[in-house]
Amino acid sequence: MSFKIIALIIVAVVFAYRQFLAIVSIRSEKNKLPENVKDVYDSETYEKWRAYHNEVNRFDIIKNTVSFIVEFLLLATNAYSLFAGLFPENYFTQIIAVVLLDAAAGLIMIPFSWHDTMGIEQKYGFNKTTTKTFVTDEIKNLILSLILTTGLASLLLGLHRSFGDWIILVFAIAMTAFVLIITFLFPIFSKIFNKFTPLEDGELKDKIYALLEKHNYHVRAINVMDASRRTTKSNAYFTGFGKMKTIVLYDTLVQNFTSDEICAVFAHEMGHGLHKDTLRNRFMTFLQMLGIGVLVWLTLRTPEIFLQFGFDKVNYGFALVLIMNVEFAIFAPLFQLATNLLSRKAEYGADRQAVEDGYGEQLKSALKKLAKENYSNLSPSPLLVKLEYSHPTLSQRITAIDELLKEK
Repeated sequence: MSFKIIALIIVAVVFAYRQFLAIVSIRSEKNKLPENVKDVYDSETYEKWRAYHNEVNRFDIIKNTVSFIVEFLLLATNAYSLFAGLFPENYFTQIIAVVLLDAAAGLIMIPFSWHDTMGIEQKYGFNKTTTKTFVTDEIKNLILSLILTTGLASLLLGLHRSFGDWIILVFAIAMTAFVLIITFLFPIFSKIFNKFTPLEDGELKDKIYALLEKHNYHVRAINVMDASRRTTKSNAYFTGFGKMKTIVLYDTLVQNFTSDEICAVFAHEMGHGLHKDTLRNRFMTFLQMLGIGVLVWLTLRTPEIFLQFGFDKVNYGFALVLIMNVEFAIFAPLFQLATNLLSRKAEYGADRQAVEDGYGEQLKSALKKLAKENYSNLSPSPLLVKLEYSHPTLSQRITAIDELLKEK
């Protein structure tokens, strides 16, 4: 069986898996709510959630189908090599050709993104994005995608031609370094899409700095992001690493949560840093990149793969498409299964940190508010949790927090 046929079968299998997950998610709407989260939604809000959840998942099925058809046709018809044939025969322009076609295919999905944001999210009261903001974001995303994809494919070209079969290890190291650099530069990239302002002096800032001093934990700044420009949903996160770590709070979080609830969320996020969860994530990233490096090596040392898709030699842009969209896609669910398991364990540990810092009850309250604001699924299928969830369910987290509070 030719690699091309195998690739098309893999694309179909990955598509079927995604549709399976969407169907499982739809069926979980009928699950009974656990007792300890029944107070999150009143009956009217719960019915609204079910309608929202159902509409999102059914639309995902349509969106996944269109994406699959586009991807399948591009591979089946040798569209990449046909388009690349319009460009000069050198490695870099051939990369540009594939990247441009891949980006053009992505434009087909913009109407679906529009319906997600300006249709479904708007209908249920989550969207604050204006037409101007949406269009501007899509243009910025397209430009960043073109730059990053071209850069990655060019990196692949340079590494392979310089290191040959050593590319497995070199690629893993280079890509891990690339991820670290992106993490370091994330605050700069974020400013392309959002505005960040320092957290105002007051009770909240004093309490956060008290927690930082208690654990001798250092951050560069505490910023508030204008998330309300696009959504009513709330969140908080750390960005950067080392002494460059920055705390980012959504303005919706600052506006709608008490200072103790925000401190509870912050204590949880700080717990990840104190428990070295970020370092473990970096190690998992390296293992993932090492696996991709093996796929890179196998792909680039097999020129007949490219011949089957219409190329007369190795095309590094198309190699990136094959590796990420086909080859790694079939292994990604297995890798995700392991990383999600570790992530859920880390979330329990971070919750414990908030409890130990005296914010157990406030964390429960904050988690319930976040679940309500974000229209979270309170009773997902256990199978879906194992396959897809990086966090335990709200009910599981509250049960664990209650047990910790009893211990105290």
